[in-house]
Amino acid sequence: MKRLSVLPQQCLLLMTCLLMALEAVPIDIDKTKVKAEGQVEGEKVENPDTGLYYDEYLRQVIDVLETDKHFREKLQTADIEEIKSGKLSRELDLVSHHVRTRLDELKRQEVARLRMLIKAKMDSVQDTGIDHQALLKQFEHLNHQNPDTFEPKDLDMLIKAATSDLENYDKTRHEEFKKYEMMKEHERREYLKTLDEEKRKREESKFEEMKKKHGDHPKVHHPGSKDQLKEVWEEADGLDPNEFDPKTFFKLHDVNNDGFLDEQELEALFTKELEKVYDPKNEEDDMVEMEEERLRMREHVMNEVDINKDRLVTLEEFLRATEKKEFLEPDSWETLDQQQLFTEDELKEFENHISQQEDELRKKAEELQKQKEELQRQHDQLQAQKQELQQVVKQMEQKKLQQGNPPAGPGGELKIQPPGEHKAGDAPQHPAGGDQPLPPGHVQEPAVRTDQVHP
Repeated sequence: MKRLSVLPQQCLLLMTCLLMALEAVPIDIDKTKVKAEGQVEGEKVENPDTGLYYDEYLRQVIDVLETDKHFREKLQTADIEEIKSGKLSRELDLVSHHVRTRLDELKRQEVARLRMLIKAKMDSVQDTGIDHQALLKQFEHLNHQNPDTFEPKDLDMLIKAATSDLENYDKTRHEEFKKYEMMKEHERREYLKTLDEEKRKREESKFEEMKKKHGDHPKVHHPGSKDQLKEVWEEADGLDPNEFDPKTFFKLHDVNNDGFLDEQELEALFTKELEKVYDPKNEEDDMVEMEEERLRMREHVMNEVDINKDRLVTLEEFLRATEKKEFLEPDSWETLDQQQLFTEDELKEFENHISQQEDELRKKAEELQKQKEELQRQHDQLQAQKQELQQVVKQMEQKKLQQGNPPAGPGGELKIQPPGEHKAGDAPQHPAGGDQPLPPGHVQEPAVRTDQVHP
């Protein structure tokens, strides 16, 4: 994000929409003891994947817009409402012709990609008569009614779609994680049904033992609290806990020196707390749960600290959070193993849904099996007909040979004997004095009889 570090805070809402956050580096580096290496000007730093299905298109549009000086200047003076309302998008009319041409090309490529995805999806269900224009309506990050040129409406739609999708990211992730946990419990219960009573009791006992072992861990500090940050300050940064200073802490962990703590930089702060609960070597510790725990910690801190909700924490926001009562007197963090992630009713509904899906798959498998059997029957029938025809042809050949007729060729035609192999008595008669055929148009004169008496 070095390329955009000169932009003020207001401009970073576009970064929010387009997620121009850098991937954080490990936090166990003491910046006070390591001299920062100068970054080559113009060097491009890869940003983490947004997880959006149009991520590549999003990045390409950003890269092209950054090359236009006028647009960059407008971006520097734009506020949050101007970006959200679409006012900034109208500045697209003033960018250079080269930039607009490149944006047009990007949009055509994206429309072509979406059409290809639609076709592949429809082909998978053997559908025909695809109306690409109608199906493109489901994609809200571009104007499908104009597939050839990139207009201000396209930039406005891209910003709004990315903003909405990123805001719903955490909610979607929570739902997917709940499904993951319910599937784990469903599979465990299904496995228990296959065991006899004695083995089932042993498995239940083992499960409770592992659950208890996982829950037996040190106290986890509240994310973003003074105790939690001081622990990072002491153990990761190697500094005196009695000299903890929030401003210095912020600068130490602003790893890309852009003046903000992005989501990845915040998540890196929770590593020490997560290590108290999760160990990849332990059978009872689920690493999927560890990542969910990390993301929940980041989400909590963002909700508490990120005042303008731009998914970035400024120094001012950070220092203001350290003055709150919650920062000084926090409760301990309630880990996932201490929460009820789903109810029995939710699990039952989930299992019913799985059962319905299994029934649908079973029916589809049965239909496919019937189709396979029918195709096999037709194949066998054709093979039998082929063998019958071959047998009839063979019998006809044998009959012709017995009658002295030449055998027929593959198409039923008579095989003609080559010249010089005629049977005796079948050779053509030639005029006396030669065995060559007469030339065309020549009339043969009658032969003179030597026994005829002339007067």
